[in-house]
Amino acid sequence: MHHPGPPRFVATGDEVELAPRDPDPSATYTWRLTQAPKESTVSLGDDPVEHLVPDAPGRYVIRLTAPDGEHDLTVRAFPGRLQPSGTHTSGRSGGHSGVSSGRSGSGHSGSGEYTSARDSGDEDGGGGQPRLTLRPEIEGDEAVVRADCSPHPEGTETAGDLTVEFLLDDRDDIDADAVTRDGTALRIPLDALPDRARIHAVAIGDHGYSVPDAVEFSRNGGGIETVTSGDGVAASRPYDAPAWAEDAVIYEIYVRTFAGESDASPFDAIIDRLDYLDSLGVDAIWLTPVLQNDHAPHGYNITDFFEIASDLGTRADYERFIEAAHDRGFKVLFDLVCNHSARTHPYFESAVEGPDADYREWYEWRSDTEPETYFEWEHIANFNFDHLPVRRHLLDAVAQWAELVDGFRCDMAWAVPNGFWREIHDYCKDRDSEFLLLDETIPYIPDFQAGLFDMHFDSTTYAALRQVGDGGDAEAVLSAIEGRAEIGFPEHASFMLYAENHDETRYIVDYGRDAAEAAAGALFTLPGAPLLYAGQEFGQRGRRDDLAWDHADETLQSFVSDLSATRHDQPALSADADLVRIPYEVRDGPSDRVVAYARATDEDAAVVVLNFGSEPTTVRLPAGTDDTDLVSGEHRGAAGDGGATVTVDSVSVFPADESDLSQ
Repeated sequence: MHHPGPPRFVATGDEVELAPRDPDPSATYTWRLTQAPKESTVSLGDDPVEHLVPDAPGRYVIRLTAPDGEHDLTVRAFPGRLQPSGTHTSGRSGGHSGVSSGRSGSGHSGSGEYTSARDSGDEDGGGGQPRLTLRPEIEGDEAVVRADCSPHPEGTETAGDLTVEFLLDDRDDIDADAVTRDGTALRIPLDALPDRARIHAVAIGDHGYSVPDAVEFSRNGGGIETVTSGDGVAASRPYDAPAWAEDAVIYEIYVRTFAGESDASPFDAIIDRLDYLDSLGVDAIWLTPVLQNDHAPHGYNITDFFEIASDLGTRADYERFIEAAHDRGFKVLFDLVCNHSARTHPYFESAVEGPDADYREWYEWRSDTEPETYFEWEHIANFNFDHLPVRRHLLDAVAQWAELVDGFRCDMAWAVPNGFWREIHDYCKDRDSEFLLLDETIPYIPDFQAGLFDMHFDSTTYAALRQVGDGGDAEAVLSAIEGRAEIGFPEHASFMLYAENHDETRYIVDYGRDAAEAAAGALFTLPGAPLLYAGQEFGQRGRRDDLAWDHADETLQSFVSDLSATRHDQPALSADADLVRIPYEVRDGPSDRVVAYARATDEDAAVVVLNFGSEPTTVRLPAGTDDTDLVSGEHRGAAGDGGATVTVDSVSVFPADESDLSQ
């Protein structure tokens, strides 16, 4: 179906890309406004991809005429003053993205500096973007959607001050007259539900509106993770990350250097070490790009989106690796590049010949010979997403690789139109509700939680870990986690934690072994899915060098394996556990090199101590904290102190009584 997708919530002045889904480049698509606020003067052109910029608050309805009929899309525009700061527009690549820096391909740029989200509220100090999570339920003969609203953590509003606006999905045949709304709840009689019903909503305060959320009711629960069910109707939350991903340990492999000095082919080298990865507690394997490219070893400059790079092997070799990984229980993530191609791609080589050349419209241009790009990267050229053949080409590539893998790590996510990611999200989720979409966006963007991606690079915590390693106060890691809510991410958002990857220098090189152990402890104990970059676990020093397997630090390797096992074994470190600030006192050593916190569920709790310093530290913890370190298995308590005073080298995790944590 060519319908352009779910309804949109925007602010006036924001841009909404209008594009048919599953496009046929040879077909005709036209757009027209059928409803707009009376103050609005906006109009649309005649192109198959258009860009609407609401100029007045209210409801807009845009009608797409396509080969399969007419489709309406509702856009709800709020006053511009409610637009969250740093928000990403939903328009074309190259628009405002909230990105201070980024990286891909052969380019290199910084990842930004850590700043507390508490400094990003609105100017009058009254608050900021609220948060919303929808809960779908089946109650008797009704499908019910309840909205859990939270005001901005640093604001003056309460949950009772917020209002909720619901929108029915234009794609579903829902009888609007049968729907009732009562404050923060929406109800639909089960006998009025179509086969599929999607409901979207935002919470609105005086200082902003939330990231949208959605729920779905279906009369055929096949392929949908059921939250509740009744009377043959399943209820689900399509914007949640797959359960497997939230508690996964992710391992990134820079494909062409993983084998080290081995003569094994790249895919065979990975297969040969799957047992090793299992011993580390790895759950998911992310490979840097494996497609045909311009011979740069990173692989991000792609010359063929449908072929495996010849220096890595064949598609059969790649599929053999995936099968071996799946046989051992690993998930596999494919590095998906959509923003650009290499300049050695045959289409670009044709396009650059002149304004009338074949494939000219496939790319964005600065001049007759110079394409648009980011950070002056000289080997890539940005695609033009207003051109339907580009969208068709990339969607066909998505369909080919989604069949083989368990998720996409989405490169330069901020540089691709939001609507295109929404289409990829819906396509992947419709075929496999457990498919993961992980976005690389620096800094992260809360609106990307709204039906674009399931999990986000936590670039803020990354930057905090780097500052702490460089001598900053260790409490910054807690502020970074709390900053997720302060910047607008809802409670159901999921994150990937990292201290290094193929774009960053090795943490151990920059800050030393002791700080590297503490940073690893943060990754495995803070809320989020930890990432290990291949070699990080044994002290690899080169960022993209051949892995020095013969010189691995086995002590560090064992330490990381123990951390991973502790995370997997302890419910208090799971995705379901809250982060809790606790009182603690550093009695030996610099207090700013140490941070302690708790993780807790209703039934389990654990206290974590991170010591970024070079000497052991002694810390007084809340009563009810056991002195047995779950990582090492050793007792760390002082004699006769009941276990509340402990000595920690770099990382320790202690069982605790949740009721005593605040004392």
